[in-house]
Amino acid sequence: MSEPPSPPVPPNGGLPRRLTQLYAGLALYGASSALLVRSGLGLEPWNVLHQGLAELSGLSIGVVSIIVGAAVLLLWIPLRQRPGLGTVSNVFVVGLAMDGTLALLPEAHGPAVRVPLLMAGILLNGAATGLYIAASFGPGPRDGLMTGLHRRTGRSIRLMRTAVEITVVATGFALGGTIGVGTVLYALSIGPLAQLFLRVFAVPPASGGSTVVATGSPRGAILRP
Repeated sequence: MSEPPSPPVPPNGGLPRRLTQLYAGLALYGASSALLVRSGLGLEPWNVLHQGLAELSGLSIGVVSIIVGAAVLLLWIPLRQRPGLGTVSNVFVVGLAMDGTLALLPEAHGPAVRVPLLMAGILLNGAATGLYIAASFGPGPRDGLMTGLHRRTGRSIRLMRTAVEITVVATGFALGGTIGVGTVLYALSIGPLAQLFLRVFAVPPASGGSTVVATGSPRGAILRP
């Protein structure tokens, strides 16, 4: 399935708002991932891999996220993908925010604490996704990998996303990453939540024209088949 045309990016008059959305979204994304880690009920696919590699290496999960994000970004070169400010910022800000939040959050014990952490983490992740994608500064490195594979192979984004995420989940689980009910709930809910918050946080043009939702690449990677 071909990718939808990219909607226009807001003119520079909206730059302060867009920058605020970008970095707030990325920081909240890292915080939401930390909530899922503390819940112990299952992580989103890439963090299953990050946690497994963290267990293996002794590094923090946030540092591993940064290293993996940088490595994935290198894969953009043969795929002829062009990173944006949001792409590079994603590599560093999410990992740092995750480690910072984990340092502040105590270990969770019992379902009365772990279940609310899980639900809050998923909801916050959807809001964070809407924030940083609607800022239109380019996709994250992992989203760009999926859209790059889509362009190079001609296969659907749904197939590329599924293949990549099955691979990272299986590898992460084999290394000790956490898969659970949270992983399933995340997979089922992140699309609708991200779509909702993309509309909430859409940046309107400074003058006339249609409302900006997101650039084609990141939106396609996350929300379209």
